[in-house]
Amino acid sequence: MWQKIKSFVLASKRQLFFYVVIGGSAFVLDMGSLILFKEVLHVKPVITVIFSQIIIINYVFFLNKRFSFQSFGRTRKQIIKFYLLACWNYVFGIGWMWLLNENMHLNYLAVRVAGIILAVSWNFLLYKFWVYK
Repeated sequence: MWQKIKSFVLASKRQLFFYVVIGGSAFVLDMGSLILFKEVLHVKPVITVIFSQIIIINYVFFLNKRFSFQSFGRTRKQIIKFYLLACWNYVFGIGWMWLLNENMHLNYLAVRVAGIILAVSWNFLLYKFWVYK
């Protein structure tokens, strides 16, 4: 089993590299906008996540399509699949923030980071084998 995982990672190293770079930049944009809107403009974190995700979702789609998975053509079909996955991630992110920050009063930054880590864990495989295949 470990050999299969190792082979998969080695075969996907270029894709993983770009996926991590794009994801890292999206993370910086996500957290930066969250901090800016919460701390400077005093907007509730759940409201900020609602609006910032729309921009970040499109940013991630087009950069991953071009650089991570080098997928050309079929944009309409891919974007539909991507948006379905993004809708799930969007609802998950908002629900996660609402449950853990609004109701359980956990730190909004820790809640957001944990939510992003969970989403990233399933996104690469779904992008590779479903969205951009």
